[in-house]
Amino acid sequence: MKLTKNQRRTRIKNRIRKIVSGTEAQPRLSVFRSNKEIYAQLVNDVNGSTIVSSSSTEKEISKTKGNKTETASLVGKKLAEKAASKGIKQVSFDRSGYLYHGRVKSLADGAREGGLKF
Repeated sequence: MKLTKNQRRTRIKNRIRKIVSGTEAQPRLSVFRSNKEIYAQLVNDVNGSTIVSSSSTEKEISKTKGNKTETASLVGKKLAEKAASKGIKQVSFDRSGYLYHGRVKSLADGAREGGLKF
């Protein structure tokens, strides 16, 4: 039987999560992409806690004009800014089963511009 899009993404996500995990020194940058919004968070998998998060629903990001790809870049920059205030420079990127293309790539590039290394 053919897999649905969500089943396929879940399989890929589980395959990625076997390898990528976050620690206190190097948290995992997890991305979730819905049809309208994009969310990103830095996760410490040892404690099971979110250190920093950012999304396109935040007031200063949602007020800006632009397409979804440009908004994703702003989310990445904002996340990097918040991470820098917590003293985090190195992260592991978790694309959560999405292709590294479009909004996910734009978010990653924005985070790199903001000063995160991965």
